[in-house]
Amino acid sequence: MEQPALLRLTGIETGYGAVSVLKGIDLEVRSGEIVALLGANGSGKSTTINVISGVIPLWAGRVEYDGRRVDGLHPSAIVKLRLVQCPEGRQLFPGLTVLENLRLGSYSRSLSAAQMQTEIEHVYQLFPVLLERWRQLAGTLSGGQQQMLAIGRALMAQPTLLIMDEPSLGLAPLLVGQLFDLIEQINRTGTTILLVEQNAAASLKIAHRAYVLESGRIALSGAASDLLNDARVREVYLGV
Repeated sequence: MEQPALLRLTGIETGYGAVSVLKGIDLEVRSGEIVALLGANGSGKSTTINVISGVIPLWAGRVEYDGRRVDGLHPSAIVKLRLVQCPEGRQLFPGLTVLENLRLGSYSRSLSAAQMQTEIEHVYQLFPVLLERWRQLAGTLSGGQQQMLAIGRALMAQPTLLIMDEPSLGLAPLLVGQLFDLIEQINRTGTTILLVEQNAAASLKIAHRAYVLESGRIALSGAASDLLNDARVREVYLGV
């Protein structure tokens, strides 16, 4: 039985100044899915997820999450609804320790000291290297470790839906494989994921469904396995 939409975008139009970027986006993410959002640089991927997170206002359309309309809400209010974005470029606090960065991830929740410790230990189970380096400044971690910390910090907000923006950017190929395994693991524990990635092949292998953006419009959508075998996707995004 098909799950209801946890997130639904309808007729989304927006841009910057007088420049139109999104031109009528319709998209949905169902509970329990991994949905990949693919597209070249400048196609509108980051604009789409920043609309969802309340960072960019709409010109037209609506964003519905968990049965309610959320466009127009402040980004902090959206995080409190457990719709959380792990941003491109990690955006950690480099002068704070690993532990301090994790604690900041739970700012939207009122946790007791015991609850905070339980949540942090859950992150350490996913990313044991963060436990080894809990006192280390975030800015001194390797790129892969910083990405783990960014994801761990996002998980501290206990997202029902986690938006991941280019998580594999700048990582060595071996780490990319490990990262996608972890994304699947996070999804199996009950977190719905909207994955924005330029690594189309890896994304389509773990996603349930996918959308392809071109010039601010949805060019293709469907089951990820179908898109992985689609001649146009293989030529343009997979280099086959």
